[in-house]
Amino acid sequence: MPDKPDISSLTLNRLSVYLRCLRTLEEEGVETVSSQSLARRFHLSSSQIRKDLTSFGEFGVRGVGYDVATLAQRIHELLGLDVEHRLVIVGMGHLGSALASYFRFNDRSFRVVAAVDADPELVGREIGSIRVAAADDVARVVAETGAHIGIIAVPADAAASVLDDLVAAGIRSVLNFAPVTLGEPEGVRLRNVDMRVFLEEVAFFLQDPEVSLAPSD
Repeated sequence: MPDKPDISSLTLNRLSVYLRCLRTLEEEGVETVSSQSLARRFHLSSSQIRKDLTSFGEFGVRGVGYDVATLAQRIHELLGLDVEHRLVIVGMGHLGSALASYFRFNDRSFRVVAAVDADPELVGREIGSIRVAAADDVARVVAETGAHIGIIAVPADAAASVLDDLVAAGIRSVLNFAPVTLGEPEGVRLRNVDMRVFLEEVAFFLQDPEVSLAPSD
């Protein structure tokens, strides 16, 4: 596979969608699929599929389509899912606890290995298979577990300091679920995930169902 080109978050999101669709086809015993069939089945764009995939090399055979298993495996590797990614969650309230138990955070590609919280009543408790550590122990926990992805699930006013602690502990990839937009520190990949933003987007379209969402990539 050629070197990875510059790639947008939207393209990565679409690759993840393609991978889920291909895994579904694999489970159904489908061996080959065209971009048109893939698009029709899963409500995607066939031209966008071809554009995204050709950015990384040639995957299909003209007149035949894509080998489902081969394409799924190559996207799996392209997304870096062929190795285990260890996660540390900071904030073990309702959201953090739910994320720790989420089965897709505990599969072959991702595994929650640590959880920390500032509440003394939560420290020492077991949530799933993880014992909650004190927030002051982030650096030690990261070092002992080998975690390299951080998840922030704390109130907005605590998020910035939590990010600082994670970065100081050596974390270089962070998913922020706190309801505040954090700036990305140098050398760190940060993704802010605010559920309310998506709710407000769908609420906007309730005002006028005829309005279309313009493509952004």
